[in-house]
Amino acid sequence: MHDTEEETGALRPSRSARRREALDVLAFARQLADLPPARLDRLDLPDDVREELAEVQRTPSHIAHKRQLAHLAKLMRAHDDGAFAAARAALANDRAANAREAATLHRIEALREQLLADGGDAALTAFIAARPDLDHQRLRALIRQSRRERETGKAPRAQRELFRLLRDAQSMGTEGG
Repeated sequence: MHDTEEETGALRPSRSARRREALDVLAFARQLADLPPARLDRLDLPDDVREELAEVQRTPSHIAHKRQLAHLAKLMRAHDDGAFAAARAALANDRAANAREAATLHRIEALREQLLADGGDAALTAFIAARPDLDHQRLRALIRQSRRERETGKAPRAQRELFRLLRDAQSMGTEGG
């Protein structure tokens, strides 16, 4: 009889493994609770979890919200992992898309800084060569205005417009090629 207890104990996860799993489910529950209702509607979630999520989102008090979140996590642990696989994958795809978008915006910002730098003529020549269909006069005018804004300390209106122009040019370049 002692052998069977050891065998079943070996098959069960350790207490710390169960705690890590519970904390993982709690973190996932927090992610779901932070999503806007329109985004939640697109996720494939069990009905009881969806109802509890609505309750968590309606709870304003910090302590009560925390308690509702813990209850939601407990409810989610009662379901098998497969019930949330699609929702986890959708959230992972959202994070990857957000990271790609942020990287693209950083590249555009770096390009704008290269164009506005003192030796930006080489960067401008390369950019114009890569985008011959772009309005070069408009681009040069925005660069001049942006440099003037920086020198005089004015609001960066032209710099924002230059950023939008570069972003639109990059998106046209990725669609066409």
